[in-house]
Amino acid sequence: MSARMRPGPRNLITDVAGLRVGHAQDAGVKSGVTVLTADAPFTAGVHVMGGAPGTRETDLLAPDKTVEQVDALVLSGGSALGLDAASGVADALRAAGRGFDVGGQRVPIVPAAILFDLLNGGDKDWMVNPYNWLGREALEAAAPEFALGTVGAGTGALTATLKGGLGSASVVLPDGVCVGALVAVNALGSATMGPGRHFWAAPFEMGTEFGGLGMGAVDPAALPAIKGGHKTATTIAIVATDAALSQAACTRMAAAAHDGMARALVPSHTPMDGDLVFAASHGDKAGDPLMIGHAAALCLARAIARGVYAATPEAGDLLPCWSDLPG
Repeated sequence: MSARMRPGPRNLITDVAGLRVGHAQDAGVKSGVTVLTADAPFTAGVHVMGGAPGTRETDLLAPDKTVEQVDALVLSGGSALGLDAASGVADALRAAGRGFDVGGQRVPIVPAAILFDLLNGGDKDWMVNPYNWLGREALEAAAPEFALGTVGAGTGALTATLKGGLGSASVVLPDGVCVGALVAVNALGSATMGPGRHFWAAPFEMGTEFGGLGMGAVDPAALPAIKGGHKTATTIAIVATDAALSQAACTRMAAAAHDGMARALVPSHTPMDGDLVFAASHGDKAGDPLMIGHAAALCLARAIARGVYAATPEAGDLLPCWSDLPG
């Protein structure tokens, strides 16, 4: 019998031991924040393929930079305004004694990426930017178990045809290495084939994690569904492993994971998307970089479908949920 991959026990990115994820959201604003952290700093990289990214501290994740480890990674709604979530996370980490030691001063390293959800029907007429405290709340909520769907950074996410959401998935390779993905799906394109319920990621589904419907019929000549407005997108993700990777190897893992985004969202990596993948190494296992990259792409495709699949209806929604579709 050939060796096979299987989902981890939670089928979440936190199957990578020691990682924790927390959400915070504001239902009225229709936006939120998701934080991934651990009890100690971890190695990270990043790769950006979208044409309109919004980021904080991603330059220091390049393989030639001095600081290789981070204290947390932040995914947030709010466009550029949502970058303030990372400040809230950094403040809370510093108060807890976390951060890079510079002459006795602690400087938490908290890279972040944002998606555009300012036109999703929520009340954005705030007097004080809410993302700082949402970042703090998400960090405080970080745990091995967490919800999917209309939560955290996926709270106000939309795709071309359906509500988006927060998704996650994991896989354990035959050699015991675990790989997981976490994603806020807010794509210009669509996660489903035309108006139906079939996901583009169907060939990679494990069990019935997003409905078990299999492949739908594909018309190769049909134009893809595109979100109205054309400037209201971005899918942001984190992939992680318990294999010991350098910052350069994390960067390569992040690049490979983008294949999963392209498999699950059509179109993806457009000029109006800020599509970005962080990668994290938290562990000391020996692993095959080729298989780790393949697993990261597989997990990200599945996580995207799971995020859309798990979305739930809320007051003032502009688009239906996958669960609202007939059939």
